[in-house]
Amino acid sequence: MKSILSAAVAFAFVAVPAFAEGDAEEGAKNFNKCKACHVIVDDAGEEIVKGGKTGPNLYGVVGRTAGTYEGFNYSDAMVSAGEAGLVWEEADFATYVADPSKFLKVYLDDTSARGKMTFKLRKEDEVANIWAYLASVGPQS
Repeated sequence: MKSILSAAVAFAFVAVPAFAEGDAEEGAKNFNKCKACHVIVDDAGEEIVKGGKTGPNLYGVVGRTAGTYEGFNYSDAMVSAGEAGLVWEEADFATYVADPSKFLKVYLDDTSARGKMTFKLRKEDEVANIWAYLASVGPQS
């Protein structure tokens, strides 16, 4: 039920479907907007993208249960979303980055839910490209 709701929300405030074909090469460039807060460091400790540590490491985010990256201090709402079954896939990712707190409020059906991410990324092509990039540098690649 939650993923159906999330998909509906994606279409409600993302103009182009979240399932647009992404370009991983372009996503590497688009990720520059993300690296102020996020790093990509693989399981062996190799730094794929040097960045900030305000947000969690995004290595392996594709298919990860929300709020579970070891050692990161998530908001209560993000942990609750993971406990409620949120696993990062493209549609939820696109909806989340467009308006993180709004996404959590809808996903959890809780008007007081808040995330820690304040940056909003609404350009659908960039979101699709970043998703493709994250998939390409993750453990599943």
